[in-house]
Amino acid sequence: MTLKTSAHKESWMVYGAGALIVIFGFVLAYQFVKPAPPDHIRIATGSAGNAYYQFATAYAEQLAQDRISLEVIETSGSLANLGLLNSNKVEIAFVQGGLGDSDAFPGLLSLGSMYFEPLWVFVRSEQQTDRLTSLKGLRLAIGPQGSGTRAFALQLLKANGIEATNTPLFELSGQPAAKALLAGEIDALFAVTSPKSALIRQLLENDQVRPVSFSRAQAYARRFDFLSALELPEGSIDLERNIPRRAIKLVAPAATLVTNEEFHPALTSLLLQAAAKTHGGRTLFANRGEFPSPQYVDFPLNDDAERFYKRGTPFLQRYLPFWAANLIDRLIVMILPLVTLMIPLMKILPPTYRWRVRSRIYRWYDQLRDLDFRVSQAATREQSHQLVSELDEIEQDVMHVTVPKSYADAQYNLRLHIRLIRERLDRQLYKHDANTV
Repeated sequence: MTLKTSAHKESWMVYGAGALIVIFGFVLAYQFVKPAPPDHIRIATGSAGNAYYQFATAYAEQLAQDRISLEVIETSGSLANLGLLNSNKVEIAFVQGGLGDSDAFPGLLSLGSMYFEPLWVFVRSEQQTDRLTSLKGLRLAIGPQGSGTRAFALQLLKANGIEATNTPLFELSGQPAAKALLAGEIDALFAVTSPKSALIRQLLENDQVRPVSFSRAQAYARRFDFLSALELPEGSIDLERNIPRRAIKLVAPAATLVTNEEFHPALTSLLLQAAAKTHGGRTLFANRGEFPSPQYVDFPLNDDAERFYKRGTPFLQRYLPFWAANLIDRLIVMILPLVTLMIPLMKILPPTYRWRVRSRIYRWYDQLRDLDFRVSQAATREQSHQLVSELDEIEQDVMHVTVPKSYADAQYNLRLHIRLIRERLDRQLYKHDANTV
């Protein structure tokens, strides 16, 4: 029998099969690799000039350093932001605490709370009150439809027995509301915003109006899970002018960042790094490092955000540019399975190849062993000649076997064994010839 399979073909068969396994592993691993993060995302904020808008602008400046464009979308407020986010018209949104949850908006996730934003209620200076119940029947500006301020104000007013049926409620907010209050056109102004807001600073410094101090702030915090009781110390805004002139008790939800389930995980970390730079300092209502925080959220916490709060900035992003760190992260998802495959394949393929090559030589030993046994049993000259013919055929086939040079010793050992059997047959034929004579 002639064996025509070449050593190169044998090598291709063994290592080619290994290569196919690796390629299959690569394709399988690639299914779990998330696409590269988009370089343009949108965030829903509020009206231009409010705290949400200002903070989002600060985020945009920081993300631009990593070649990520953050488009700041002006809206009417938190409820509008939730609508835009739920309809996938934006990827991120500022949302005031207490306005939504996973039951009302399934599929939305929180990236954490960014800062406390108190409810400020300003009234005319001559009006003495520390309770919302005394505002019944007065003209109240609680913000436009879709704003977080209006939704929050309606909750608290209802708890105090105040509704549109017994009290005039106006959709004014911001500077128009402040002007109306100073002009005596309304009796109270509601605003939910940071104390850094220009509007709040303007009103605190004006002697014509004063902020309401919530004497029952702890009661509100107990009744509404999303509220915290805060206090603005006397003189904390301006020590020289002693603004405010007395400590003010406030109630505050937290401003949160909300996204959907499709938000890219790499951007989660990058955005929270920007938030930490923007909100991580000491403020009137928080210690350094208190925000951003996984607390005070209404929606389930995003998994990547949770890892950020536990471990901080991802290791690679601490030392590499964002694009490089993200590229390596994505490659690791593919490389680890490949390494897992390559290690056993490197141990299995060489022995398999050796076995395949040697088997092309060793397979002849079964025939040689049988022929060697029959040599000792050959009783006639004709039987010996038949064995010589079989041995010639085996030797011819072995001559056509090609093996790598590193395995030539095995091939020559086989030929040596064939020669030994041939010598036995030659001696046996000589004996038959001698007996005949």
